[in-house]
Amino acid sequence: MQRRRRGDRMAVNAEINVVSLIDVMMLLMIVFMIAAPMMQGGVDVQLPKADVQPLDAKTGLVVSIDRERRIFVDRTEVTLEELAGSVKALTAQKGSEGVYLRADGVVNYELILQVMGALAAGGVENLGLVGEPLEARR
Repeated sequence: MQRRRRGDRMAVNAEINVVSLIDVMMLLMIVFMIAAPMMQGGVDVQLPKADVQPLDAKTGLVVSIDRERRIFVDRTEVTLEELAGSVKALTAQKGSEGVYLRADGVVNYELILQVMGALAAGGVENLGLVGEPLEARR
């Protein structure tokens, strides 16, 4: 083995070690794969199951009613009166005339009809009720 003298310089190593960068990238990918389903769609409601066909994904205003009878437009809680007064502006802002109504399975029929009436009073003509499809029949 040869000793280095004071005047000798070491050769510059210009290689980048990417192994640690790949490890970090894989870890972030796993975190996002786990977190992405949790970041979906707004208010937590247990949709009723019915023999329904899935629709194409469309953009529209989503009105949700949770099991505590609270009304949400996207993720913002509103009262029934606020919904009726602002639904026209909200649909114009969203850029769609369609409204999707998501209601928890335990919500009574009276409240659903009241919300539908408030939406109709606000000028909504295209209303869709969202449900969970039944399990595949064997």
